[in-house]
This record gives sequence, C-alpha cells and structure tokens, in this order.
Amino acid sequence: MINQEALVKNITICIKKHITLKKTKTQVMAYVKIWVHIVWTTKNREPVLTNPKRKLLFSHMRENARLKGIYLDFIGGYLEHIHCLISLNSDQTIAKTIQLIKGESAYWFNHNIKKGKKLEWQDEYFAVSVSESAVNAVRSYIKNQEQHHKKKTFQEEYDDIMQKFGFSKFPG
Repeated sequence: MINQEALVKNITICIKKHITLKKTKTQVMAYVKIWVHIVWTTKNREPVLTNPKRKLLFSHMRENARLKGIYLDFIGGYLEHIHCLISLNSDQTIAKTIQLIKGESAYWFNHNIKKGKKLEWQDEYFAVSVSESAVNAVRSYIKNQEQHHKKKTFQEEYDDIMQKFGFSKFPG
C-alpha cells in the first residue's frame, strides 16, 4: 500500500526542485557579444605562412575554433602574422581563447603541412575591443592583408598598432 503522505511529500519536493532548476536556468542566461581583434606573429617573425599553406592553416583554425566553441568570425594575415576577429561569450577569456587557437594550430601545421621551417608562435599578441559599428571595417582590413603588406611592412603595422591603441612594451 502506498503512503499518500510520503507520495505527496515526494511530489512536492520534485516540483520545488523543478521550479528551482527552471529559475536557475533563466537566471544564468547571459547574452554577451564582445568583439575582439587579435594579432600575433610567428616566432622571430619568420615568414613561414606562405600560400597555399596559409590558406590551409586558416581553414583548419576556423574548424578547430568551431569545435572548441570559439566564434572565429574572420581570419587573415600574411607571411609572419595572423589577424583574427572573434566574438567572446560569457565564459571565455582572451588569454585562454588565444592559447586554444595558437597552440593547436602550430601543432597541426607542423604535423600536416610543414615543408621547410617549423611553425612556432611568438608569445605576445595584441587584442583590442571592436565596437559593433566597426566590425565590417575590421573584417575588410583583415581580408586585405596581402595587399596591405605590399605597401607597409609588418614592423610599420606593429608600430602603428602600438601607437594607435596606446600600448607600451614593458622592458625586460
């Protein structure tokens, strides 16, 4: 015979848990869109990223980012550096996102398409926020890296970025 009092108590507990879970789920819901333009270089700025290797690497990086839950909106670059436009979500940090993209991509490159010099990344990187209204301009800038670097060296671009965004390199 079923104890009605115990049954009612169990049903009440289940309903309370369901309501609590439902409240918790809606309270945790976060809508976040933080655009970040990231730039990093190959170690010692070695010109390792020649075509078609560069295009294969970019394609792999897009897929790897997707598998890791990273929204890589746009990627481009030239012989010795990469530009990415990403959108961070609420549980991602810039440092961890870059670590996931850079580390795995060098490993993949060296084991799958390396012919010649080994790909290694420099530790440092630039990361700047991008307003929603500037996203298309950043996409265009990233898309046109090959043409851009026919007129300007990466060192000139580096110096411009340092000045434009007020970065200063710490000694030591």
